[in-house]
Amino acid sequence: MKMKIEVVSWFLTFLWFSCASNGLLSPKGVNFEVQALMGIKAFLVDPHGVLDNWDGDAVDPCSWTMVTCSAESLVIGLGTPSQKLSGILSPSIGNLTNLQIILLQNNNITGLIPVELGRLRKLHTLDLSDNHFSGEIPFSLSRLKSLQYMRLNNNTLSGEIPGSLANMTRLTVVDLSFNNLSAPVPRFPSKKFNILGNPLICPTGKEPECYGTTLIPMSMPLNKTRTNAYSRRSKSDKLYIAIGSSLGCISLFIFALGLLLWWRQRHNKQTFSDEKDKHHEEASLGNLKKFSFRELQIATNNFSSKNILGKGGFGHVYKGRLQDGTLVAVKRLNDGSTGGGERQFQTEVEMISLAVHRNLLGLYGFCMTATEKLLVYPFMSNGSVASRLKAKPILDWDIRKRIALGAARGLLYLHEQCDPKIIHRDVKAANILLDDYCEAVVGDFGLAKFMNHQDSHVTTAVRGTVGHIAPEYLSTGQSSEKTDVFGFGILLLELITGHRALEFGKAANQKGAILDWVKKIYQEKKLDILVDKDLKNNYDTVELEELVKVAFLCTQYLPGLRPKMSEVVRMLEGDGLAEKWETSHNIDSTKYKTQELSSSERFSDLTNDSLVIVQAIELSGPR
Repeated sequence: MKMKIEVVSWFLTFLWFSCASNGLLSPKGVNFEVQALMGIKAFLVDPHGVLDNWDGDAVDPCSWTMVTCSAESLVIGLGTPSQKLSGILSPSIGNLTNLQIILLQNNNITGLIPVELGRLRKLHTLDLSDNHFSGEIPFSLSRLKSLQYMRLNNNTLSGEIPGSLANMTRLTVVDLSFNNLSAPVPRFPSKKFNILGNPLICPTGKEPECYGTTLIPMSMPLNKTRTNAYSRRSKSDKLYIAIGSSLGCISLFIFALGLLLWWRQRHNKQTFSDEKDKHHEEASLGNLKKFSFRELQIATNNFSSKNILGKGGFGHVYKGRLQDGTLVAVKRLNDGSTGGGERQFQTEVEMISLAVHRNLLGLYGFCMTATEKLLVYPFMSNGSVASRLKAKPILDWDIRKRIALGAARGLLYLHEQCDPKIIHRDVKAANILLDDYCEAVVGDFGLAKFMNHQDSHVTTAVRGTVGHIAPEYLSTGQSSEKTDVFGFGILLLELITGHRALEFGKAANQKGAILDWVKKIYQEKKLDILVDKDLKNNYDTVELEELVKVAFLCTQYLPGLRPKMSEVVRMLEGDGLAEKWETSHNIDSTKYKTQELSSSERFSDLTNDSLVIVQAIELSGPR
């Protein structure tokens, strides 16, 4: 009988794993997540065609734009913010039961919020703000016990706020402002709660509770009846309590002594110290995994120099292998030993984790102790663009174009679609990573903010890599989105030439940064000299000239003349370059020509690819 039970158990285990790998497929081989996504697409109007590559005949939706998948190829993220989508949100979204993040903010979607959202039990982030949703807030949302961020502001929602939402204890942010909701207002157990702009609740807008409420953690009140009864206990009861307490203390002392002896014996055999974890501050940030310092120490072989993937201004990056075999990249921030800043660190990790886009490096987890701050990212098997430009097999022309477009889309999201916006401030080939399919993934975005919580007095400072730094940033320390645009222009030249920003035309023994060299070659109409020799004429000459022109537009001396990243993306997609190029040449350059220095003059006192790290200033203005 026992043997039969074991056989059945093994069979059920096998069946479970088989279902886990094939459970998304119907008997006809149709992926249910594909069906659900196609149902969503069918009800939306997509003026920019961002969903064009959603194919109903596909087996796997993980390569689709605006779709994020887990390592198991399950759809966990749906993000189409600021795409001017209209239509309604299909109830079929409820079939994406693995969804963790929904970001549909700043569109023109109408209709009701689907009650089927209540089926998404793993959902922790829901942002439907700045649309035209109407009707009531579904009661079914109260079933989302994992939900931490809920933004429904700036719609036309009406009716009462469901009282059952107040039972969602994990909510951190609730924004219901600027709707037509009515009282009563539940007491949400959230850190941030905003109902400003609801005329039926806040008729004048001057009510204190309408400007957002910061609630203190709920505590368990003492029961007065029990307290009074306790005070009337007899002396004999108190004697029993005293004896019991004494015995308990003695037992606790003996237990602690035994534990100390056991720890000493084990400590002599330990390879890694976990001392830095004793001050570890508890934190729970969305779906991010919180690691102990010891875990990451073991994963990286005590941060061995053999595991270093890269070095930068923010710290070293190590390859690591977790206990379950997952490969990760661990960034050990330079200022981890700085006292304080824990709350600032948590806030910034939280914000970065909400920036979800297929061309942005997702954050897997973090570690924070009194002396260490570490970030854990997915491991990118193809490394950085900088490393691949020097490796074999070479990156062919089409892949380089795809890398340029992917990086541009990632920066576009940071600048114009992310709230709050994020300025990268160190855009370069080393910070553009490549996944298994050589798709560009922008890394290190947002890290500058981590480095300045102890230096609020610094107002002009520079962080970045020489050769990629915009002239206004180098001279004043003031960064903006146009600072990143300049860095992206240099990145384009790196992709074309295969050289680093401060590598020169070696054949001609020229001394100057790559921008000066390319300008000279362009004026001489010898663009073929620019192209990476490893490509061996396997490139399109028309596309080459177009990329060079985009790079020149991005690296104009005055930041106001540089295009926005949304314009850069359109130009890379083949729209608007001719007009932008003609406009830039019609501007009278004599007004600022005397101000401009060549790249070689600006960087004459600095070595190749050196880092300028004074101190970081603000990441993106007011937060």
